[in-house]
Amino acid sequence: MRITLIAALVLSSGFAYADEGQWQPYQMPSIADKLTERGIEIPAKQLADLGQYPMNAVVSLGYCTASFVSPQGLVVTNHHCAYRGIQYNSKKEHNYLADGFLAKKMADEPSAGPNERLYITENVKNVTEQVTANLSDEPLTRYEQIQTNSKALIKECEADDNYRCSVNSYHNGLEYYLIKQLIIRDVRLVYAPPESVGGYGGDIDNYEYPRHSGDFTFLRAYVGKDGKPAVYSEDNVPFTPKSYLKINADGVKAGDGVFAAGYPGSTSRYNLTSELKFASEWLYPTYAARYQLQIDTITQMGETDRDIAIKYAGTIASMSNRMKKLNGLLDGFKATDIVGIKQSREDDFLAWLKQDKAANPKLIAELETLLAEQQKQTQTNYYFENAQSSTLLSTAKKLYRLAQEKQKPDAERESGYQERDMKMFRAELERIDSSFAVEVDKTLWLQDLNAYIGQPLKVKVFDNALEHANNHKEFIAKVDGMYALTELTDQATRLAWMDKSVEAFETSSDPFIRLAVDVHATNMDLEKASKLLDGKLSKARPKYMEAVIAYYKANNWPVYPDANRTLRITYGMVDGYQSKDALYKQPFTRLEGIAAKHTGEEPYNAPAKLLAAIATNDYGKHTIQSVYNDPRSWMCKLVSCVETKNDFNSVPVNFLSSVDTTGGNSGSPVFNGRGELVGLNFDSTYEAITKDWFFNPIITRAVHVDIRYILWMMDQVDHADNLIKELDLVRNP
Repeated sequence: MRITLIAALVLSSGFAYADEGQWQPYQMPSIADKLTERGIEIPAKQLADLGQYPMNAVVSLGYCTASFVSPQGLVVTNHHCAYRGIQYNSKKEHNYLADGFLAKKMADEPSAGPNERLYITENVKNVTEQVTANLSDEPLTRYEQIQTNSKALIKECEADDNYRCSVNSYHNGLEYYLIKQLIIRDVRLVYAPPESVGGYGGDIDNYEYPRHSGDFTFLRAYVGKDGKPAVYSEDNVPFTPKSYLKINADGVKAGDGVFAAGYPGSTSRYNLTSELKFASEWLYPTYAARYQLQIDTITQMGETDRDIAIKYAGTIASMSNRMKKLNGLLDGFKATDIVGIKQSREDDFLAWLKQDKAANPKLIAELETLLAEQQKQTQTNYYFENAQSSTLLSTAKKLYRLAQEKQKPDAERESGYQERDMKMFRAELERIDSSFAVEVDKTLWLQDLNAYIGQPLKVKVFDNALEHANNHKEFIAKVDGMYALTELTDQATRLAWMDKSVEAFETSSDPFIRLAVDVHATNMDLEKASKLLDGKLSKARPKYMEAVIAYYKANNWPVYPDANRTLRITYGMVDGYQSKDALYKQPFTRLEGIAAKHTGEEPYNAPAKLLAAIATNDYGKHTIQSVYNDPRSWMCKLVSCVETKNDFNSVPVNFLSSVDTTGGNSGSPVFNGRGELVGLNFDSTYEAITKDWFFNPIITRAVHVDIRYILWMMDQVDHADNLIKELDLVRNP
């Protein structure tokens, strides 16, 4: 396989590891020298302490990252992270997605929805010994023992109902950590710009650069009058965080060291080449094609029904983001031959492993066998699982599973069905109405059913239940009848099923309940097969990771766990990059770029008041006079760079840095060297998408919304004076 020039440079130089790493906070002291080199002044020991500033101000939304920025529980995150809360409050008569929203006083701040939560990580403890003690060699028993041990730790940790605990696997089961998080259950919408600001450029600009997106929103955390977490109530009061971020109104310049903290979702940097090939050849193309079909369908239906467009706006945005990322991964694999890079590294590792007399020579072969089984299982189950994608069928399945699980002692129930899960379970049932329309759900389900019918792998009980035979019209009529006869579209009815017995389900006449009962046994068989395989992998993966870590350490390479939605820190510098021959992308974009892109049509339809503010050239205190190509940048170490002073004289909108991020880092606070907020992470460049598998420092850049643009919008455009007064604004010395 051909490896490109950039890839060859990466493999043959120390640049491969510059700024790489999604580090656990406790690891910070071990890389203190690297932080110092980047100009990070805040002590590494302080960053390792979750009880100290700034880490105690960084929070999770469960799917994105956010941070406290005032003593009154004010939280800032991305617009696309708060999308569900904005959508939840949008109606035909007041569409906050289109028009934006600003509460001038706290009494006007509405709930962001019953499902919205803030999770504040207070403690992380290594519990590897407790989870892996005396595990059986029998795979299914081994899997169940790991779950039982984890549940026992969680139960003890959650003695206080205000906390949510989890046991997370690191390095594919080599280590386990118990994470304790305070739950804020009352989250409210405070200030959101219109989508034409927050998502300026839409899907066209997604993962692209230059960007001009105002991807920010403010929320607020509320608690009961006793200061303890509570569900939404008008009597609740703003939460007082242990700490809140200082905001540097002067921002950063090119070459400045920065770091980000957040909850990155998933990376696969230690996975085998065979896993990458499976992803690139089958998994990603298959998923991307389905997303595209669903996006096209919902978009078309939304064009004729504004209510559908509002209800499914978040779904469309999420699908579009996933689809573009998948396509970007596929393009990236071709552009820089990531498969070739991974294979070269793997060949090196295997050669190194053979030199270790104590190593198991069958280690990789045994793992490859299990991975092949896993990939076959994924392909076999894919269409059947999608054929159950109807929101109403999924709801019926969960409710019937709950009835089954409630027959067991709580400790023996499956995760997601224990008493600790019931508040969220109920909230999910309540929230369905805000993002559900029968015609859309039915149309999408029929698409998945047709895909299932068109492939050879069938599940008899499912086919019999649907009775599609060979008559397509009768099949559609059958599906129409199910939606017409079900009562699960009614919220009160759905909630009532939470307390019903197994017998009530098995004697129900509701068509979706009946179908859920019919496919339950088959789904349990598939789940058992998956658990059995996971049990096998729980032995093979850790052994593999032990060897890989030893190999990395032998080469003096950074060792950090793949992302798994737990708190991490990454560092880097503000820097542009050479994206193509003769095309260098500057690190900052200007306010005037918004007006230059404006066409008056989506996705370049900037609001009139924003364009008017730009036209005044009134930048207030939020401008910088110049930017420059810093000779310290990695690109300048590879090619000749001349330090030049450039007139900027504008408000910076977005900027680039080399911090190591991925999905879940959306909304992550970006700090300067003193730990002051200077921006919010919201995206990556298209060339950088492959960093989920391999980090290439030469082209890997994260995209951030500049804090000066946020402040300028608050000050000059939306006049959010009440919020500006809450912020702790500081300036450079």
